[in-house]
Amino acid sequence: MGGERWRGRLGPAVAVAPGARVDRFEIFFDLVFVFSFFIIVRAAASDVSAHTLLHGLLVLALLWWIWILHSVVATRVRLGEGFVPVVMVIGMAALFAFALAVPQTIVAHETGMAGPATVALSYLVIRVVHLWVYGRVTRDQPGKSRDLHKLTPELLVSTGLLLAAALLPPLIDDSGWSALARDGILVAVVLTQYATGLLVGVEHGAVPSAEHWTERYDLILMIALGESVLSVGLGTSTNLGGAAVNWPAITGGSIGIILAATLWWLHFDMVGPAARIALHATTGRARGTMARDAYAYLFLPMIAGLIMLSLGAEEILKVLLDPALLAGAKAHASGVLLLYGGVICYLLGDMAFQARTLRTLTWARLGTVLLIAALIPVGLRVSALLALILVTASCLALVTWEVVWMADARRALRDVVFAERIEHERREVEIRARWHDDPPQSGPPAA
Repeated sequence: MGGERWRGRLGPAVAVAPGARVDRFEIFFDLVFVFSFFIIVRAAASDVSAHTLLHGLLVLALLWWIWILHSVVATRVRLGEGFVPVVMVIGMAALFAFALAVPQTIVAHETGMAGPATVALSYLVIRVVHLWVYGRVTRDQPGKSRDLHKLTPELLVSTGLLLAAALLPPLIDDSGWSALARDGILVAVVLTQYATGLLVGVEHGAVPSAEHWTERYDLILMIALGESVLSVGLGTSTNLGGAAVNWPAITGGSIGIILAATLWWLHFDMVGPAARIALHATTGRARGTMARDAYAYLFLPMIAGLIMLSLGAEEILKVLLDPALLAGAKAHASGVLLLYGGVICYLLGDMAFQARTLRTLTWARLGTVLLIAALIPVGLRVSALLALILVTASCLALVTWEVVWMADARRALRDVVFAERIEHERREVEIRARWHDDPPQSGPPAA
C-alpha cells in the first residue's frame, strides 16, 4: 500500500512513444558509464600488458551487457518520468560501485576478493533494478512479461559465476592458475550473456522508437570517442611525471585529436545517419533483430577499438613528453600495437555495422584496414611521432576519398536528413504556435 502511495504521488511510468527522443535523465545516467569507461582505461593504462588488456576487455563486455539491457528498458519507459528516476538512482549508485571496483578486478588477482565481489553484487543490483522497472511497465502485457522471465536464468547464472570469480581464485595458491581460473569464469559469464541475447530472440515491436534507440547508441559511441580525446589530453598533461609540455607532445596531441575526429567522421557523416533511416524503415521483428545485431552487438567492437586506441595514444604521447628521450625516440611496441589495433578494430566493427544495416561494403575501408595492418611493422621501427602520423594519415586519406568519390551519395543522404529535420522543426513550431491562443499553465500547480 505504501509503495503504491509514493508511486502515485511521484506519478506513473510513461511509455516511450514511437517518435521519442532521449530525455535528460538518461544523459545524467550516462555520466556513470562515462566514469566506467574512464576507469577501465585508467586501470589498463597502469599496467599495460596482454593479460591486463584481456581482463579490461572482458570487464568492458560485462559493462556493455548492462548497457544493452539498460537501453532495452529505456526503449520501453521514460527513465526521467514518474517514480522511475527514483528507482534508477539506485541502479546508478550500484553502477558507480561497479566502476570503483573495476581496477582491482582488472589488474590484481592476489589482492583479495573485495573488488570482484563488489562487481558481482553491483551487477545483481543493477539487473534487479532494470528487471523491476521493466516488470512494472509490462505487468499488464502477458507477452512482455514472458520475455522478462526469459532473462531470469541468465541473471542467476551470471551472478553466480561472478561470485565464483570473486571467491574461487583466492583459494588457489598458484597465482598463474588463480588468474587463469578468474579469466575462464569471466569468459563463461560473457558467453552466457551474449548467447542469451541470441537464444531468447526478439519479440514483435521490440523497438517502438527507432529514433530513441539510435540516439542512445550514438551518444554512448560519442562518450567512447570522448575517452580517446581525454587520453590524448592526459598523455600531453603537464602533470605527467612533472614534465613540461614540449613541441613534440603538442604536435602529437594535435594529431591524436585529428585521428579521433576522422573516426567520428567515418561513422557519423554517412554510415550512422543512413543506418538510422534504415532502422526507421524496418518494422516488426526485423527491426528488433537489426537493432540487436547492429547496435547492441556490433557497437561493442567499435567501443573496444576506441578503448585500445585510447591506451595506445596515451602510451605514444608519454614517449613524446619524456624529456629523457630524444625527439625521434621509438614508441613502445605495446603503444603501437594498441593504437593500430584499436583503429583496425573500430573500422572492422563499423564495416560490420554498415553491412548489417545497409547491406553494403565500402571497399576503400577494407583497403584502409589492410594498409594499417601492413604499417604495423613500420610503426614499430619509426619514431613515436611518425607512427602516430602514419595511422592518422591513413584514416584522413579514407575520409578524403569518401568526401570526393562518394559526393553524390553523400549529398542525397544530406538532402533526406535535412528535409526530415525541417519537417520535424515545422511541426514543433506549429505546436508551440497554439500557445498564443491557449497559453500553457506557467509554474507548478498550487499545493
